[in-house]
Amino acid sequence: MNNSSSSIITGIYPGTFDPITFGHIDVIKKGLRLFNKIVVAVSDVDNKNYLFDCDERIEIVKKALFSDLKLNKKKIIVISFTSLTTDLCKKFKSNIILRGLRAVSDFEYEFQLAGMNKQLDKSIETVFLMSDPNNQIISSKFVKEIVKLNGKIEKFVTKSTKKALMDKYD
Repeated sequence: MNNSSSSIITGIYPGTFDPITFGHIDVIKKGLRLFNKIVVAVSDVDNKNYLFDCDERIEIVKKALFSDLKLNKKKIIVISFTSLTTDLCKKFKSNIILRGLRAVSDFEYEFQLAGMNKQLDKSIETVFLMSDPNNQIISSKFVKEIVKLNGKIEKFVTKSTKKALMDKYD
């Protein structure tokens, strides 16, 4: 599954992570069962209206994964990127893009994205993982809206992510 001559299989998990949720984390944990390493690639392209800037999102991801959940730092790399995901795959000698699916509504977009990536690089495969049912309804957009309206978000994000969101909306 990997172009690299070594036996390390790396999955590239791109996203905005604005902010990271338990849905994203579920995909990362499942990905770690399939791949030796996961590169959590935080998009820094200017075509979206982010709540957190890229450096803040990277810090939130790192705190959620490594401080709150104590996941293995040797198996997860958190970076920012502004390139095509296929170029990122080349950089990390990976031919696997990891994507999460929540609902049927995600499928059409993800299917098109996987097809475009395949057109850009025939060696790239997209692996779709589903979150557990209790995490499938979570989206960063909904979490931000709930916080804005003073709702409870403990079921959706880690402790440090909640704090970052509360600080942002104070």
